[in-house]
Amino acid sequence: MIAAGHPFAPPSHEQRWIDTATELAAEFAKTAAEYDESAELPLANLQALHASGLDVALLPAEYGGESLSYRSFGTIVRLLGAACPSTACIWVMHIGAATGLVTRSTPDVARFYADELIAGRRFANALSEPTGGNLFLMPLQHAAPVPGGYELTGAKRFASGCEIADHFLINALVDGQPAFFGLAADPSTMAYIPIWDTMGLRASRSQLIEFTGTLLRADRLCPPSTGPHPNHIGAGLAFLSLGIADAAVTALVAHARKRVIPTTGKPLAEMQWLRFEAADVHTRLEAAGMYAHHMCWLADQNSADFIPATMRAKQLANVIAVDAAQLAVRVGGASAGYLRSSPIERLFRDAQAGGLMAYSVEVCKDVIGAGLLAD
Repeated sequence: MIAAGHPFAPPSHEQRWIDTATELAAEFAKTAAEYDESAELPLANLQALHASGLDVALLPAEYGGESLSYRSFGTIVRLLGAACPSTACIWVMHIGAATGLVTRSTPDVARFYADELIAGRRFANALSEPTGGNLFLMPLQHAAPVPGGYELTGAKRFASGCEIADHFLINALVDGQPAFFGLAADPSTMAYIPIWDTMGLRASRSQLIEFTGTLLRADRLCPPSTGPHPNHIGAGLAFLSLGIADAAVTALVAHARKRVIPTTGKPLAEMQWLRFEAADVHTRLEAAGMYAHHMCWLADQNSADFIPATMRAKQLANVIAVDAAQLAVRVGGASAGYLRSSPIERLFRDAQAGGLMAYSVEVCKDVIGAGLLAD
């Protein structure tokens, strides 16, 4: 973690929220394996986060929150990601959808969504389309004009926590242009398709949603964005992977210290090859963490550089999470790294998810490389 007083460190007056998250994360870690095994939504964890005040703290001050900094938000997501990645994933999407609707809506609508979050209502995003790949901000599905708004028939996928959501941040093409709406859950026109049988982040239950003539209300249309617009989903995804990497490093260190090599009688931690590889993972994790905090500092400055920084931060964090988890499997061996009874096995599966989530590692690298090599 970044030392207090560093420009990228969370503001000192927000430390109580990080302390709160630390306490919650310790409890969430106790049930992470159970939720993974059952693929059940960690509703109790999400309710605990709301009850702690963290959800509301992230709202802008003018809507009843504390305008909690992105630097603190990232730190909190990293703590939650190390404890229970599925909980962290759902929470990032919940906060991202809620704060997105508050900050992008007209004042009256923003007040409505802020009050809904304060009251404990659940939010989710419905942005990714089955045929859209990484183009989650550029929808392909059209919403047709109807009285009162626009009608959408189509599907969205990977909607984390959708089954308990009261409100969605959703997008569609309106008059050929991408448009964002707030949408109340509507069981009469929306169906959740139970296809979620995934390798990692099993308890996030990121289902497919089918829409059949769903009304996107005109008064819930978000006005076009002007100027820089940081968002909590873009900021949070890097820290989700960093948290998984933290947990993997903690697990491999603990095992390497206690595992004795029969042929030498010495702990595995004294093997030079492991020291070299552990040093490499540790150094890269520190660097990825530092850059992620830089990204959040840019968000707190409302800098236009936030968007390209999210791509750099995400791919750095995604890659180091996979590499840290892979090393943990090697250190754990068959008994501590490969069996379902081991937390290392779950962390390895969870680590794969970040690089597949939009924007994927490959897309991030392509955008970064294209910008570097352009005339």
